[in-house]
Amino acid sequence: MLSLSWQRLPKMEDRSTLTRFAWLSIAAAVATIILKTVAYLLTDSVGLLSDAVESLVNLAGGIMALQMLRVAATPADDEHAFGHSKAEYFSSGVEGTLILIAAGSIAYAAALRLLHPKPLEQVGAGLAVSVVASLVNLVVAIVILRAGKRRNSITLEANAHHLMTDVWTSVGVVVAIGAVALTGWNWLDPVVAIAVAANIVWTGVGIVRRSVAGLMDSALDSADMEKVRTVLRVHEAAGVQFHNLWTRQAGARKFINLHILVPGAWTVQQGHDLAERIEDELTRAVPESTIFTHIEPLEDPASWNDAGLDRRQTHT
Repeated sequence: MLSLSWQRLPKMEDRSTLTRFAWLSIAAAVATIILKTVAYLLTDSVGLLSDAVESLVNLAGGIMALQMLRVAATPADDEHAFGHSKAEYFSSGVEGTLILIAAGSIAYAAALRLLHPKPLEQVGAGLAVSVVASLVNLVVAIVILRAGKRRNSITLEANAHHLMTDVWTSVGVVVAIGAVALTGWNWLDPVVAIAVAANIVWTGVGIVRRSVAGLMDSALDSADMEKVRTVLRVHEAAGVQFHNLWTRQAGARKFINLHILVPGAWTVQQGHDLAERIEDELTRAVPESTIFTHIEPLEDPASWNDAGLDRRQTHT
Protein backbone atom coordinates (compact mmCIF):
# COMPACT_ATOMS: atom_id res chain seq x y z
CA MET A 1 0.00 0.00 0.00
CA LEU A 2 1.50 3.30 -1.13
CA SER A 3 1.15 5.79 1.70
CA LEU A 4 3.32 8.88 1.91
CA SER A 5 3.00 11.95 4.09
CA TRP A 6 4.92 15.20 4.01
CA GLN A 7 4.48 18.88 4.37
CA ARG A 8 5.60 22.01 2.59
CA LEU A 9 6.38 25.00 4.76
CA PRO A 10 6.27 28.33 2.94
CA LYS A 11 8.97 30.94 3.17
CA MET A 12 7.21 33.54 5.28
CA GLU A 13 7.76 37.23 4.67
CA ASP A 14 9.49 39.32 7.31
CA ARG A 15 6.59 40.59 9.42
CA SER A 16 8.73 42.47 11.91
CA THR A 17 8.34 45.54 9.67
CA LEU A 18 4.65 45.69 10.58
CA THR A 19 5.56 47.21 13.95
CA ARG A 20 6.17 50.56 12.27
CA PHE A 21 2.42 50.80 11.63
CA ALA A 22 1.76 50.17 15.33
CA TRP A 23 4.15 53.03 16.15
CA LEU A 24 2.22 55.20 13.71
CA SER A 25 -1.02 54.32 15.51
CA ILE A 26 0.53 55.15 18.89
CA ALA A 27 1.78 58.52 17.63
CA ALA A 28 -1.65 59.34 16.20
CA ALA A 29 -3.32 58.36 19.49
CA VAL A 30 -1.04 60.62 21.53
CA ALA A 31 -1.63 63.53 19.16
CA THR A 32 -5.42 63.12 19.14
CA ILE A 33 -5.60 62.70 22.92
CA ILE A 34 -3.92 66.08 23.32
CA LEU A 35 -6.08 67.75 20.67
CA LYS A 36 -9.39 66.30 21.89
CA THR A 37 -8.62 67.08 25.52
CA VAL A 38 -7.99 70.70 24.52
CA ALA A 39 -11.30 70.69 22.61
CA TYR A 40 -13.13 69.31 25.65
CA LEU A 41 -11.59 71.86 28.01
CA LEU A 42 -12.60 74.65 25.65
CA THR A 43 -16.23 73.55 25.23
CA ASP A 44 -17.07 71.38 28.28
CA SER A 45 -18.84 69.06 25.82
CA VAL A 46 -19.47 65.52 27.01
CA GLY A 47 -19.43 64.48 23.36
CA LEU A 48 -15.86 65.73 22.98
CA LEU A 49 -15.00 64.11 26.31
CA SER A 50 -16.24 60.79 24.92
CA ASP A 51 -14.09 61.39 21.86
CA ALA A 52 -11.01 61.93 24.03
CA VAL A 53 -11.74 58.78 26.04
CA GLU A 54 -11.87 56.74 22.85
CA SER A 55 -8.46 58.08 21.85
CA LEU A 56 -7.11 56.81 25.18
CA VAL A 57 -8.37 53.39 24.16
CA ASN A 58 -6.68 53.88 20.78
CA LEU A 59 -3.40 54.41 22.61
CA ALA A 60 -3.81 51.27 24.70
CA GLY A 61 -4.77 49.32 21.58
CA GLY A 62 -1.75 50.63 19.68
CA ILE A 63 0.62 49.59 22.46
CA MET A 64 -0.97 46.12 22.60
CA ALA A 65 -0.74 45.83 18.81
CA LEU A 66 2.95 46.72 18.92
CA GLN A 67 3.73 44.01 21.47
CA MET A 68 1.71 41.29 19.73
CA LEU A 69 3.13 42.10 16.30
CA ARG A 70 6.59 41.64 17.81
CA VAL A 71 5.57 38.25 19.20
CA ALA A 72 3.89 37.20 15.94
CA ALA A 73 7.06 38.03 13.99
CA THR A 74 9.16 35.69 16.17
CA PRO A 75 10.45 32.73 14.08
CA ALA A 76 9.18 29.21 14.77
CA ASP A 77 11.06 27.26 17.40
CA ASP A 78 10.99 23.80 18.99
CA GLU A 79 8.09 24.68 21.26
CA HIS A 80 6.14 26.59 18.59
CA ALA A 81 6.79 24.66 15.39
CA PHE A 82 3.99 26.46 13.56
CA GLY A 83 5.20 29.91 14.53
CA HIS A 84 3.68 32.60 16.75
CA SER A 85 1.24 34.21 14.32
CA LYS A 86 -1.80 33.55 16.54
CA ALA A 87 -0.54 36.24 18.89
CA GLU A 88 -2.25 38.73 16.57
CA TYR A 89 -5.65 37.41 17.62
CA PHE A 90 -4.91 38.29 21.24
CA SER A 91 -4.14 41.86 20.23
CA SER A 92 -7.33 42.33 18.24
CA GLY A 93 -9.37 40.65 20.98
CA VAL A 94 -7.94 42.97 23.64
CA GLU A 95 -8.55 45.98 21.41
CA GLY A 96 -12.15 44.94 20.82
CA THR A 97 -12.63 44.56 24.58
CA LEU A 98 -11.12 47.99 25.21
CA ILE A 99 -13.53 49.46 22.67
CA LEU A 100 -16.47 48.00 24.61
CA ILE A 101 -15.13 49.41 27.88
CA ALA A 102 -14.75 52.83 26.28
CA ALA A 103 -18.31 52.66 25.00
CA GLY A 104 -19.57 51.95 28.51
CA SER A 105 -17.71 54.92 29.99
CA ILE A 106 -18.97 57.21 27.22
CA ALA A 107 -22.57 56.12 27.75
CA TYR A 108 -22.26 56.67 31.51
CA ALA A 109 -20.86 60.19 31.13
CA ALA A 110 -23.53 61.02 28.54
CA ALA A 111 -26.33 59.77 30.77
CA LEU A 112 -25.14 62.02 33.61
CA ARG A 113 -25.02 65.03 31.28
CA LEU A 114 -28.46 64.19 29.93
CA LEU A 115 -29.82 64.34 33.48
CA HIS A 116 -27.91 67.55 34.22
CA PRO A 117 -27.50 69.49 30.93
CA LYS A 118 -24.94 72.30 30.72
CA PRO A 119 -24.40 74.97 28.07
CA LEU A 120 -21.36 74.64 25.81
CA GLU A 121 -18.55 77.18 25.65
CA GLN A 122 -16.12 78.33 22.92
CA VAL A 123 -17.80 76.02 20.41
CA GLY A 124 -15.95 77.33 17.35
CA ALA A 125 -12.45 76.82 18.73
CA GLY A 126 -13.34 73.43 20.17
CA LEU A 127 -14.77 72.18 16.87
CA ALA A 128 -11.72 73.37 14.93
CA VAL A 129 -9.38 71.42 17.19
CA SER A 130 -11.62 68.33 16.99
CA VAL A 131 -11.67 68.44 13.18
CA VAL A 132 -7.85 68.51 13.07
CA ALA A 133 -7.75 65.46 15.35
CA SER A 134 -10.25 63.64 13.13
CA LEU A 135 -8.16 64.29 10.03
CA VAL A 136 -5.11 62.83 11.77
CA ASN A 137 -7.04 59.67 12.62
CA LEU A 138 -8.52 59.39 9.13
CA VAL A 139 -5.16 59.52 7.35
CA VAL A 140 -3.51 57.08 9.77
CA ALA A 141 -6.49 54.67 9.64
CA ILE A 142 -6.36 54.52 5.84
CA VAL A 143 -2.62 53.86 5.83
CA ILE A 144 -2.86 51.11 8.48
CA LEU A 145 -5.94 49.46 6.95
CA ARG A 146 -4.27 49.19 3.56
CA ALA A 147 -1.17 47.69 5.17
CA GLY A 148 -3.29 45.24 7.20
CA LYS A 149 -5.17 43.97 4.14
CA ARG A 150 -2.02 43.82 2.01
CA ARG A 151 -0.04 41.95 4.68
CA ASN A 152 -2.98 39.89 6.00
CA SER A 153 -2.64 41.21 9.57
CA ILE A 154 -5.78 41.05 11.72
CA THR A 155 -4.00 43.20 14.32
CA LEU A 156 -3.50 46.09 11.92
CA GLU A 157 -6.99 45.70 10.47
CA ALA A 158 -8.56 45.79 13.94
CA ASN A 159 -6.49 48.83 14.86
CA ALA A 160 -7.45 50.62 11.65
CA HIS A 161 -11.15 49.85 12.10
CA HIS A 162 -10.93 51.23 15.62
CA LEU A 163 -9.38 54.45 14.31
CA MET A 164 -12.09 54.70 11.65
CA THR A 165 -14.70 54.28 14.37
CA ASP A 166 -13.02 57.17 16.16
CA VAL A 167 -13.31 59.25 12.99
CA TRP A 168 -17.03 58.61 12.70
CA THR A 169 -17.38 59.32 16.40
CA SER A 170 -15.75 62.70 15.89
CA VAL A 171 -17.97 63.46 12.89
CA GLY A 172 -21.07 62.74 14.96
CA VAL A 173 -19.82 64.83 17.86
CA VAL A 174 -18.94 67.78 15.62
CA VAL A 175 -22.38 67.69 14.00
CA ALA A 176 -24.08 67.49 17.39
CA ILE A 177 -22.11 70.37 18.87
CA GLY A 178 -22.83 72.46 15.78
CA ALA A 179 -26.53 71.68 16.16
CA VAL A 180 -26.42 72.65 19.83
CA ALA A 181 -24.77 75.97 18.93
CA LEU A 182 -27.45 76.68 16.33
CA THR A 183 -30.52 75.52 18.26
CA GLY A 184 -29.56 75.90 21.91
CA TRP A 185 -30.75 72.33 22.57
CA ASN A 186 -28.11 71.26 25.06
CA TRP A 187 -29.61 67.77 25.35
CA LEU A 188 -28.37 66.97 21.82
CA ASP A 189 -24.78 66.73 23.06
CA PRO A 190 -25.30 63.76 25.43
CA VAL A 191 -27.82 62.09 23.09
CA VAL A 192 -25.27 62.01 20.28
CA ALA A 193 -22.63 60.74 22.73
CA ILE A 194 -24.92 57.80 23.58
CA ALA A 195 -25.43 57.10 19.86
CA VAL A 196 -21.67 57.17 19.41
CA ALA A 197 -21.27 54.65 22.25
CA ALA A 198 -23.75 52.31 20.53
CA ASN A 199 -21.78 52.51 17.28
CA ILE A 200 -18.56 51.78 19.14
CA VAL A 201 -20.16 48.70 20.71
CA TRP A 202 -21.02 47.39 17.24
CA THR A 203 -17.42 47.77 16.10
CA GLY A 204 -16.01 46.23 19.27
CA VAL A 205 -18.26 43.17 19.10
CA GLY A 206 -17.26 42.57 15.49
CA ILE A 207 -13.54 42.70 16.32
CA VAL A 208 -13.92 40.38 19.32
CA ARG A 209 -15.95 37.86 17.29
CA ARG A 210 -13.32 37.75 14.56
CA SER A 211 -10.56 37.25 17.13
CA VAL A 212 -12.42 34.40 18.82
CA ALA A 213 -13.05 32.77 15.44
CA GLY A 214 -9.32 32.89 14.71
CA LEU A 215 -8.40 31.35 18.06
CA MET A 216 -10.92 28.57 17.34
CA ASP A 217 -9.02 27.58 14.18
CA SER A 218 -11.63 28.63 11.64
CA ALA A 219 -11.31 27.29 8.11
CA LEU A 220 -10.04 29.44 5.26
CA ASP A 221 -12.58 31.85 3.87
CA SER A 222 -14.73 30.96 0.86
CA ALA A 223 -12.48 32.80 -1.60
CA ASP A 224 -9.39 30.81 -0.58
CA MET A 225 -11.35 27.54 -0.46
CA GLU A 226 -12.51 28.09 -4.03
CA LYS A 227 -8.88 28.62 -5.10
CA VAL A 228 -7.97 25.30 -3.47
CA ARG A 229 -10.84 23.45 -5.14
CA THR A 230 -9.96 24.98 -8.52
CA VAL A 231 -6.48 23.47 -8.28
CA LEU A 232 -7.81 20.08 -7.23
CA ARG A 233 -10.47 19.94 -9.97
CA VAL A 234 -7.76 20.07 -12.64
CA HIS A 235 -6.16 16.90 -11.26
CA GLU A 236 -9.50 15.18 -10.67
CA ALA A 237 -10.14 15.48 -14.40
CA ALA A 238 -6.95 13.43 -14.91
CA GLY A 239 -8.24 10.59 -12.68
CA VAL A 240 -6.70 11.56 -9.34
CA GLN A 241 -9.04 11.79 -6.34
CA PHE A 242 -8.88 13.69 -3.05
CA HIS A 243 -10.50 13.48 0.35
CA ASN A 244 -9.99 14.64 3.92
CA LEU A 245 -9.47 18.23 2.84
CA TRP A 246 -9.43 20.55 5.83
CA THR A 247 -7.96 23.95 6.41
CA ARG A 248 -7.32 26.51 9.12
CA GLN A 249 -5.81 29.94 9.49
CA ALA A 250 -3.57 31.29 12.24
CA GLY A 251 -2.91 34.98 11.77
CA ALA A 252 -1.24 35.39 8.39
CA ARG A 253 -0.40 31.71 8.06
CA LYS A 254 -2.78 29.31 6.33
CA PHE A 255 -2.77 25.53 6.61
CA ILE A 256 -4.12 23.10 3.99
CA ASN A 257 -4.30 19.34 4.63
CA LEU A 258 -5.50 16.73 2.14
CA HIS A 259 -5.18 13.10 1.08
CA ILE A 260 -4.30 12.36 -2.55
CA LEU A 261 -5.53 9.05 -3.98
CA VAL A 262 -3.54 7.75 -6.96
CA PRO A 263 -3.44 4.44 -8.90
CA GLY A 264 -1.84 1.73 -6.78
CA ALA A 265 0.50 0.75 -9.60
CA TRP A 266 2.27 4.10 -9.40
CA THR A 267 5.82 4.21 -8.09
CA VAL A 268 6.79 6.20 -5.02
CA GLN A 269 8.51 8.67 -7.37
CA GLN A 270 5.30 9.22 -9.36
CA GLY A 271 3.30 9.86 -6.20
CA HIS A 272 5.96 12.20 -4.88
CA ASP A 273 6.14 14.15 -8.14
CA LEU A 274 2.37 14.62 -8.21
CA ALA A 275 2.26 15.78 -4.60
CA GLU A 276 5.07 18.26 -5.27
CA ARG A 277 3.20 19.61 -8.28
CA ILE A 278 -0.06 19.97 -6.34
CA GLU A 279 1.74 21.65 -3.44
CA ASP A 280 3.39 24.13 -5.79
CA GLU A 281 0.05 24.98 -7.39
CA LEU A 282 -1.68 25.38 -4.02
CA THR A 283 1.12 27.57 -2.70
CA ARG A 284 0.82 29.86 -5.73
CA ALA A 285 -2.97 29.94 -5.45
CA VAL A 286 -2.99 30.56 -1.68
CA PRO A 287 0.22 32.39 -0.69
CA GLU A 288 1.74 31.89 2.77
CA SER A 289 0.11 28.50 3.14
CA THR A 290 1.58 25.39 4.73
CA ILE A 291 0.60 22.26 2.77
CA PHE A 292 0.25 18.79 4.29
CA THR A 293 -0.32 15.90 1.84
CA HIS A 294 -0.84 12.17 2.25
CA ILE A 295 -0.62 9.79 -0.76
CA GLU A 296 -2.79 6.64 -0.80
CA PRO A 297 -3.62 3.95 -3.41
CA LEU A 298 -6.94 4.61 -5.08
CA GLU A 299 -8.01 0.94 -5.34
CA ASP A 300 -7.33 -0.07 -1.72
CA PRO A 301 -10.48 0.05 0.47
CA ALA A 302 -8.26 0.86 3.45
CA SER A 303 -7.48 4.19 1.82
CA TRP A 304 -11.04 5.26 2.51
CA ASN A 305 -11.22 4.04 6.11
CA ASP A 306 -10.05 7.39 7.48
CA ALA A 307 -12.65 9.37 5.53
CA GLY A 308 -15.14 11.05 7.83
CA LEU A 309 -13.31 10.24 11.05
CA ASP A 310 -13.10 13.91 11.96
CA ARG A 311 -15.89 16.46 11.67
CA ARG A 312 -13.34 19.00 10.46
CA GLN A 313 -12.80 17.04 7.25
CA THR A 314 -14.50 18.20 4.07
CA HIS A 315 -14.61 15.83 1.12
CA THR A 316 -14.12 17.02 -2.40
